[in-house]
This record gives sequence, C-alpha cells and structure tokens, in this order.
Amino acid sequence: METNIVKAVCPHDCPDTCAMLVTVADGVATEVRGDPDHPTTNGVLCTKVARYTERTYHADRLLYPQKRVGKKGEGKFVRISWDEAITTIAANLKRVVAKNSQAILPYSYAGTCGQVQGEAMAHRFFHKIGASLLDRTICASAGATGYKYTVGASLGTDLEQVQNAKLIVIWGSNPIVSNLHFWMRAQEAKRSGARLIAIDPYRSLTAEKCHQHIALLPGTDAALALGLMHVLIKENLLDKDYIQKYTQGYDALAERALAWTPERTAQTCGISAEVVVALAREYGAVCRDSGAALIRLNYGVQRTHGGGMAVRNIACLPALTGAWRNPAGGAMLSLSGAFPKDNAAMQRPDLIPANCQPRTINMSTIGDDLLRDSDADFGPKVEAIIVYNANPVAVAPDSHKVAQGFAREDLFTVVLEHFQTDTADYADILLPATTQLEHVDVHTSYGHYYMMANNAAIAPLGESKPNTEFFRLLAKQMGYTDACFAETDDQIAAVAFKKDDVKSMHFDWDALKQAGWKKLNLPAAPFAEGGFLTPSGKCEFYCERMQQDGLDPVPTYIAPYESVASNSELAKSYPLAMISPPARNFMNSTFVNVKSLRDTEGEPHLDMHPDDATNRTIQTGDMVRIFNQRGSLQARVRVTEKARPGLVVGLSIWWKKLAEDGQNANAVTSQRLTDMGGGATFYDTLVEVEKIA
Repeated sequence: METNIVKAVCPHDCPDTCAMLVTVADGVATEVRGDPDHPTTNGVLCTKVARYTERTYHADRLLYPQKRVGKKGEGKFVRISWDEAITTIAANLKRVVAKNSQAILPYSYAGTCGQVQGEAMAHRFFHKIGASLLDRTICASAGATGYKYTVGASLGTDLEQVQNAKLIVIWGSNPIVSNLHFWMRAQEAKRSGARLIAIDPYRSLTAEKCHQHIALLPGTDAALALGLMHVLIKENLLDKDYIQKYTQGYDALAERALAWTPERTAQTCGISAEVVVALAREYGAVCRDSGAALIRLNYGVQRTHGGGMAVRNIACLPALTGAWRNPAGGAMLSLSGAFPKDNAAMQRPDLIPANCQPRTINMSTIGDDLLRDSDADFGPKVEAIIVYNANPVAVAPDSHKVAQGFAREDLFTVVLEHFQTDTADYADILLPATTQLEHVDVHTSYGHYYMMANNAAIAPLGESKPNTEFFRLLAKQMGYTDACFAETDDQIAAVAFKKDDVKSMHFDWDALKQAGWKKLNLPAAPFAEGGFLTPSGKCEFYCERMQQDGLDPVPTYIAPYESVASNSELAKSYPLAMISPPARNFMNSTFVNVKSLRDTEGEPHLDMHPDDATNRTIQTGDMVRIFNQRGSLQARVRVTEKARPGLVVGLSIWWKKLAEDGQNANAVTSQRLTDMGGGATFYDTLVEVEKIA
C-alpha cells in the first residue's frame, strides 16, 4: 500500500483557514487532520472539518452532470454527458446574450474561500460575456465598510498575540463555534489571568465560559459603544497623546458621545447603567496600565439596520484609549485587507466589453430581483443564473421570495454543487463540482496572516470537475479564444499575490505549494504609531468620506428596522426579536447533510426565555410556529435563560428540505439592507411564536 501526506487548506467560510494534512492510501483519502507545525492551526481542526473525508465520500455526492425532468423545485433529474451539459448551457447563454448580456447573473459566495476555485476563472468568464455583476454582501459588507471608514482597511490584531491580552471583549462573536483557534488562545490568556467578557444578546457556548456576559438587545451595539465612550471621556480614561497624534475629529466624537449617558445607553440596550460604567472603567484601566485590551468583534454585530455604524463605533475605542500601541491590544474584525491580492490578474476586469457598463445586483435582495421585470431603473429581467459556491434558496433572506424567483420556468438555472441542496432542486442543469481534496487552490485568511496553498490530494471522484474547468469548457463553447481561458489552476494561483509588495515577500507559488503556508511580512502591531490606511493616515472619528456618501460622519446610533422600541406598531403583532446565529455543527448551510453532524445537532430548535414561554403557555419540547408578515417556520422549543427576555434564538442554517415543514429561519428574515455596505439584516427581525396543537 502506497501512503503519502498531502498539504491542504480548509476552504470554508471561517477565519481560522486551517492548514490540513491529508493522508492518502492508494489514491483514497483516509484521514484529514490539522497541521501541527502551522502556528495558528496547531494540529487542531473543528469537529466539522475533521470529518471531511465523510463529506468527500458521502453516498449522496453528485458525481455526474444531470438535467431537470420535473418541475422546478421537485429535484428530479436524469444523467447526461458533460458535452450535452456544456452545449445546452452555451446555447441558452447565447440566446440571452443576443437580447442583453446583462440578463445573465452569477451567484456565488464563500462555499469555497479559495482564490482560484472561488472567483478567478468565473470572473473572467462573466466579464467576457458582459454579464451583470454581483455585489457579494450577504455576510460581511456592512461591518467591513464601517471598519474601513474608520481605520482604512481590514487589518487588526495578529491572532498570534491574543494569548498575551489582559482583557478580551468578545463582541457579537461565538468563537467556540466559529473561530476555534482564537478561542484556544483566549483560553490561554484566561489561564494567565486575563478577563473575558462576552457581549451578545444570547448566552452562547462562548458567553457561558466568559467571566461576564452582557446580554444587550439586538441591534443596540452602537449605542453601547457610545455609552462606553461617554464614560471613558468623562473619567479621562484616554490616551490623549495617541488621540492628538493619530486620530482625526475627536472634538466632534466627544460632543456626540457625551450625549450618551450611562442611563440613556442602558435604556436603549436593555441592560443596567452600572454595567455600562463598569465595562468602560475596566476597559479604560487595562488600556491605561498595559494597553493589552483586545476587542474581538464579529459579524453578528453588523446584521441589523445600523450594523455598519455599530462596527465603526466599536472600532473607535482602541484609538481613544491607545490600545493599538500594544500588539495584544486593539481590535480584530477581519484581517483580509493585509493580503496583497492581484485581483486584476486573477479576475481580468479588462475583459468587460468596451461598450458594456454592467449593472450590479445585490445578492442580499436576490428574492426581489429574480421577480422583477425589465424596467429603466433595474435593467433587463434576469433570464439566466449560474450558481456556484452558494446555496441561496437556503441562505438568502426572505426565502419564500427566493424560492419563488428560482421557480420561474423562464429562468435558465445552472448549479455547480457537491450535493443536491435546496438550490440544486431548482436547476435546469446540475453539475458535479470537486471538493477541496480534489483540486488546487491558493488561500488568504480573514483570521490570521498566512498565505496558504492547497494541493490536490486525490483525483476527482466520478465526473466531477473544478469550477475553473467548467468555466474553461464553457468559454471554449462560447467561442472565446483569449489566452487567459487556457491557463491552468497553477498558472492562476501563481499570480494571486503581487510580487512587488513587501508584505508577500516576492511571492513564489511553487515554494508556497511545497511549504503549505507562509506568513505575510507585517509589523507586530499594525497601528502602534498610527499608519492608518485612511485618506488622512489617521483613525477617523470624523470621516469626510462618510459625509460625501450621505452618511453621518460622526459615530451615532441607528435603531433597528424591527424592534419593540423602533417599530411599536409592528411589535404589537410580532413582539419578539429573533436572531439565527450559526449552529455548532454546521457551517452556514454546509455540512447539514452529513448525518453524523446533523444527528448531533438534532432538529431545528428555538431557544426562548422562561418569561416569554410562560406568557404563551409553552414548555420545553413543544413544537411551535415562528411567524411574521413574511413567512413562518416550525421548531422544537427549549425554554432557557440563554435567551434574554424578548428574544428568541434559532440556531441555523438548516437545509429547508431536511426540516419537517420545509422551512428554515430565513422564512422570516428581511431583504432590507444595512446602513452602509448593502449588507443583509438577518438579526433585525420581529416575530411571534405560538404553540402547535
């Protein structure tokens, strides 16, 4: 038996971007484990990815091209050849192009975070054809925009410094579920005496293990940040030298923050004024003494109306207190902005026809947009859609409308997938894609500073093909002869990073493939002496770009669209706030069909506070209907104080077809967008809950 070890990378939408070692025996992957030599992976994988061979060799894996034979949504297909599939797709795209190429839409997200299989060849194809552009907003755009307005780019504290922090504020994040290697280092800091504080409406697995849990109302994070600023300013817990040298607009910020007394903050957030004051004092004291106060904020903060502003407000705190001076201080949201990607070389926007000005469609409003007819504002009706690395029927908000749009008989739909997902059921042509073990890719990370290489460990199963090969074949059938469509995956990966950028140290793809990973060349603390990547070079408390973009240039509070306080009429019918954070055993909608993980998760549950349950004569174990004006779903109730009063929590995201009623949490979420960045507002939702007889 011939056995070898292949260096690979976890491709999933997680900040950890783990280095993997794949054991291959006679061409079969027998084990996937964490690379013990990689400084952040440290030999540990999450429970999901540790079972990656179970997913790769799953009995339901798609292995052959298929075409639809039933009604859309029924999921009935027959096997066809790749030649028939490519010929059929090209013929339909040519038909649409003859009328208007912008009636073609790509739909993709982070089913793989790889730069090659994720976007490179696909972008080249859609640019060449003149298709509509997709604004990929569904996860991180609001927070990334607010953070960028403030500090200039997605940079922050190095993960490898976390264990040295003295205070760690985990804000809108549940790293036990979604950032395991951060949590491991936070635990190391805790053992060394650090205090851990969780700010989250829900007492998550992480919040349970912190010294303190602050359960604020959903969508009020910006107000809490302003209240903390108020106390820091009033009690002079500031680094005035840092403010004077490295920030802009302090006076305007101070005027705004001083209006947010602890009492006003407490009333808005649904907590006590004493909690606001104590947190500000503790944060300010640690910053004054050592600077080793770290805020780990995550995307849960930004999935409400004012989500972008909330991230901006929080991002101001380390500059007010000088916490950026200490490598273990500052803040972490995303570190993706450190990577000097050469998007122009990989994605080739120069291929867009000279006479074409593509429109952009927001992926978070796909439900409405697939149901729109042609008009002067919107442009042509969407007539063809190619879905890859995504499962919009399950994950996009207001899912009744999403399914209704995909059910259109006049919408030609192609889906590239590993399994027959909710979205795959609506495909006209369903194609088998390779998994991470079967193709080459290059990776950045948004949770650490390592460039990563994925080597193919095994040959593609069945007739599955990498995304890149599908788009090569389709480009050839469309008659595109540009040399870029003949480039191999290795050739694409070789231009992933700018070779003249000092951060990537004259990037060499062959060397990276052999090593598996290499750290970017960065300072220990990114903003210790300013160096912010804003137009002013400073942390911008007052941001002129925001004013130019029609936004308040000073940190403020933007109330949720749907809350008891901001929408009292709606709250009369739907008085409970609902959030749907990730379940521990799922990765968005990935891994839901892996039986061992689904069995561990059980069934769809709704966590509800005892007071709210008693008022509705609901007990643990009851089946309930969760509903609002957009739709409804069913779940089994767990009566628990993990959910604060007035809040219900449905851990997600289940495939709709695997739920008893064929629905998931997105039956009740809204297509309304965030204050900036055009992001989704998944956690800005009011519902009512009733017991099912």
